[in-house]
Amino acid sequence: MSAEPAVMTSTTQPAPLGPATTQGVLNEPDAVIADGLRTPVRVGPAAEARVKWWREARFGMFIHFGVYAIPGRGEWVKFTQSIPHSEYAKLADQFTPDPDSPKLWASLAKKAGMKYVVLTARHHDGFSLFDSRANAFNSMQTAAKTDLVRTYTDAVRSEGLRVGLYYSPKDWRFPGYFMPDLYLESAEAMRDQYHAEMKQLTTEYGHLDVIWYDGGGENYLGIGGIERDKNGWKRRDRDKPYRGRFSWKDDEVNNAIRERFPDILINDRTRSTADFRTREGKAALGDFDGKQPWELCYTLAGPWGYSPNAKPRSLAELVVLLTNTASRDGNLLLNIGPDPKGQVPADQVARLTELGAWLSVHGKAIYETRGGPFLPTPQVTSTRRGSLVFLHVLPDEQNNIARVVRIPKLSGGPDLQSARLLIGETPVLYRHVGDVIEIEVPERADGSPTQVIELTYAASVMDRDPMPFP
Repeated sequence: MSAEPAVMTSTTQPAPLGPATTQGVLNEPDAVIADGLRTPVRVGPAAEARVKWWREARFGMFIHFGVYAIPGRGEWVKFTQSIPHSEYAKLADQFTPDPDSPKLWASLAKKAGMKYVVLTARHHDGFSLFDSRANAFNSMQTAAKTDLVRTYTDAVRSEGLRVGLYYSPKDWRFPGYFMPDLYLESAEAMRDQYHAEMKQLTTEYGHLDVIWYDGGGENYLGIGGIERDKNGWKRRDRDKPYRGRFSWKDDEVNNAIRERFPDILINDRTRSTADFRTREGKAALGDFDGKQPWELCYTLAGPWGYSPNAKPRSLAELVVLLTNTASRDGNLLLNIGPDPKGQVPADQVARLTELGAWLSVHGKAIYETRGGPFLPTPQVTSTRRGSLVFLHVLPDEQNNIARVVRIPKLSGGPDLQSARLLIGETPVLYRHVGDVIEIEVPERADGSPTQVIELTYAASVMDRDPMPFP
């Protein structure tokens, strides 16, 4: 992942696989939202048609897996502990995961209620989990003798889930990543590897639904990087655009991918126009955004890569996080880090199974919804579908929930017709008090961390801008 340590400073089932809508809609021109240094994101009717299945899915599995699972100190161990490549490369001689482990990951993702999966085809350490023709440091030409991307893509499709691949253009083995202008030839060789591997991944592994880049884009070169001007070498401010001679030429890669897969979704961690924004870590949950599609990625336990002592987050924390993400109109990509054999620790399997059980009865209020029509608060959030609104009453630090929730009447209608618990369909009492509706919240009786109330309105509420709770 790109939560980079400071250096040189004190600093429902998815739709059938294939195009999400007709080619005519997908080929309409897109508008974009540009935001400072960040990559523009496509918006408009064609963009919405392309991203529709993904928005409806709401929940996916992230998998960080590679030779870094052997030391078990996270996926950044090579960098953070300054391990020379000659030493780090020896890990590949010990890396012999069960070739069938991707089948277990796919089965677990489905059991957890996830609708798509994203696997690290290659992380920043340069080790490819496929039979790369551009990089001999890979799982087929070392001890594993296995094309894990092949097994993974087949396994995920067999479970009826959407297929995503993570890829890091940056590679710590190349001095050109850290100082691209001084080591321009090295940087260009790294770029050639990126272009070649992405072409192979997007032409030889069947239809792909998501490309999830990390560490790309000129502004992240050298982890902030240093640059030279008339006064000599100095650190480049990460908010300052890179102006050197090197370019990843991301558009060449992504335009070719979009020609092959017009419906593919690509995140915003290169300089090429993207389909969705990435928010990393729980602290980045942020505010409601119903215009730019976005996804929050977070770990189930510990760091992104395997750590033997990492304990899974509680069911309550995961339910609240998923609810808070959906109610802000985003997706949650929850990460697992399998052990060196590709196994997922038993306590993490148990937690994901619990989460899947919660979704099996509460999924109506998560899947195929959009955030709103009310802006989220720490006590209550909302999701909506057509004429239905789902109020999610959240626990406080003492695990108590509010006993009364107040919502505004919708100016100009439609009117609220009924309120009931999502589970059990028990009617819920409510009363009109001026321009406010007061809803009585029953105690939780099903063991859920949250209480979900289903409101039915006289007509669709989907065209209303989200408004604050009173």
